[in-house]
Amino acid sequence: MEETFVPFRGIKNDIQGRLLCYKQDWSSGFKVGYRILAPTTYIFFASAIPVISFGEQLERSTEGVLTAVQTLASTAICGIIHSIIGGQPLLILGVAEPTVIMYTFMFDFVKQRSDLGREMFLAWTGWVCVWTAALLFLLAVLGACSIINRFTRVAGELFGMLIAMLFMQQAIKGIVEEFRIPKRENPTLIEYMPSWRFANGLFALVLSFGLLLTALKSRKARSWRYGSGWLRSLVADYGVPSMVVVWTAVSYIPSRSVPEGIPRRLMSPNPWTPGAYENWTVIKDMVNVPILYILGAFIPATMIAVLYYFDHSVASQLAQQKEFNLRKPPSFHYDLLLLGFLTLMCGLIGIPPANGVIPQSPMHTKSLATLKHQLLRNRLVATARQSIQKNSSLGQLYGKMQEAYQQMQTPLIYQEPSARGLKELKESTVQMASSMGSFDAPVDETVFDVEKEIDDLLPVEVKEQRVSNLLQAVMVGGCVAAMPVLRMIPTSVLWGYFAFMAIESLPGNQFWERILLLFTAPSRRYKVLDDYHATFVETVPFKAIAMFTIFQTTYLLLCFGITWVPIAGLLFPLLIMLLVPVRQYFLPKFFKGAHLQDLDAADYEEAPAVPFNIPTEGELGSGHSFADGGEILDGIITRSRGEIKHMCSPRITSSSTTPARDLKLQSPRLSEKAYSPRINELREGTSRRGPHSPMTGEVGPSNLRLKSPRGT
Repeated sequence: MEETFVPFRGIKNDIQGRLLCYKQDWSSGFKVGYRILAPTTYIFFASAIPVISFGEQLERSTEGVLTAVQTLASTAICGIIHSIIGGQPLLILGVAEPTVIMYTFMFDFVKQRSDLGREMFLAWTGWVCVWTAALLFLLAVLGACSIINRFTRVAGELFGMLIAMLFMQQAIKGIVEEFRIPKRENPTLIEYMPSWRFANGLFALVLSFGLLLTALKSRKARSWRYGSGWLRSLVADYGVPSMVVVWTAVSYIPSRSVPEGIPRRLMSPNPWTPGAYENWTVIKDMVNVPILYILGAFIPATMIAVLYYFDHSVASQLAQQKEFNLRKPPSFHYDLLLLGFLTLMCGLIGIPPANGVIPQSPMHTKSLATLKHQLLRNRLVATARQSIQKNSSLGQLYGKMQEAYQQMQTPLIYQEPSARGLKELKESTVQMASSMGSFDAPVDETVFDVEKEIDDLLPVEVKEQRVSNLLQAVMVGGCVAAMPVLRMIPTSVLWGYFAFMAIESLPGNQFWERILLLFTAPSRRYKVLDDYHATFVETVPFKAIAMFTIFQTTYLLLCFGITWVPIAGLLFPLLIMLLVPVRQYFLPKFFKGAHLQDLDAADYEEAPAVPFNIPTEGELGSGHSFADGGEILDGIITRSRGEIKHMCSPRITSSSTTPARDLKLQSPRLSEKAYSPRINELREGTSRRGPHSPMTGEVGPSNLRLKSPRGT
């Protein structure tokens, strides 16, 4: 994204870029047909269930002023508007946990003021939203999103981990509350007797952990060895929402032998009951707020504006990570401007504002990447098998597959040709043809494993469209009318789903992977190289990795701890913003530049750092020669638990009689990283496995072909 601080230029560029692909955003979504329902259903549950739970939390915190009806309405209205006229359709909007925290602090403040009180809470928060919208307008117009590139991996992943911790915290608190008497409930009821409270808590543990474990298992269904392909795909696509239904049904099994309130279920008013819609006319009460409090509303508005600016931008950034290989332009400035209008609208009708949410936004992109992978794979497998049936040669087979691949791309006229695609597949076929002796020899599936080759070598791509976002927002809106049905869901199922979302957001988070690396025994660290791994494992000394991770963990705990402090908890967005100067000016004084580049790549110029020289191939000597055509997948990857495979083809990594200098194999998905002086250190443990590696089938130590991190 171009850095521009000229007023309105960023908004203008965003609108022009997105208008060029607006028509295709809709047409490509409708062309998918019923398959779009899989990511839609997945992200609908990921959006609706937390929003319902946040509504429950707000109802307790605001003494019933705000309920799940308001949080669902806000998420649906803002989601529908954004999906139609928003810039980035991959961005999911919803009422988030930070918003709940801010509204809780504001309610506690208002309740203690005699000239405001509970009755004026929504009117005063309306003024807070007015000030917040004004600040968001100012940030969008002045191009503040241009510095989003300076929110590097350390800030984005730390914020993502903070959201995951808040989700897990809510799950744990919810389970603990199942053993207690809820606030504003009659403690003399039979279900609140100690024995029945204990029984309710134990049943809640069964339901929440049951949902958590089965949901995690179903997401991995595509990698199961059991069942047919269509059944595994069905379970992977619809397993998580199905588990919500299944465990809700399980909760009714003991209904005849326990009191009516066990297990506890969602408590929220119907949208048509008296008092449920009083907030919609809050604008008429805003004029009654004392002028001092209208001006004072600017203080929390500043905190909320900073929070929304960061949260919205980072959610959009995480939904557009480089590993997703998106081809359509971003829209940070325009989306922030639209968020200002949505915040203003929500404040005037008395509902909490919605903004870009984590982890739902990157989860949405991952689900659409899975969809695109399935569409491409099915088309190419069918094309390859048709060619094999016609006794086509390997060259003809590749030509037909390349043609089918290009037909599936539907590029826009202004887009540059993709540098990815089937390049790796072609390299694989070149090696295969060399081993066979000719491109013209007929090929069959004993030589060319169609499904495995295509599944391994297809690039990660995303079905960029607006239909799934619109449908999930409409479905969230439908939950308002379906409130009687939603009240059948046990609260313990929600806590299990919260834990599922927290865990679901961790894979692909380099911060989390480094934490796991710290707890890996030194004698076992070499095994990291045998699996998916990030480049820093090879290029950064373990001491530097540990120090960087400890710093990030300490900062994360500080941000998490401050959310527990009354009133001061409003300041936690400022701690996130503070990471920009900390990363740019503070960290380079303690970490070498090349190490920071691998641990936390930045798109802006680094501050002067300690020089770091990496040996070249010539300096390494003949004892460190590179393997013929052998490379390892060392890019920072986003795994999706068996859904998207990021693997080097065994035909590329296996030894071949064809010299590497003639083939010049280079995987476009591999990061351009250097020879690691730590490879031998990490590989020392391989001697314990003997000279033969069962992972690769190679004899002797593995030779790695790597490139310089500076692209030289």
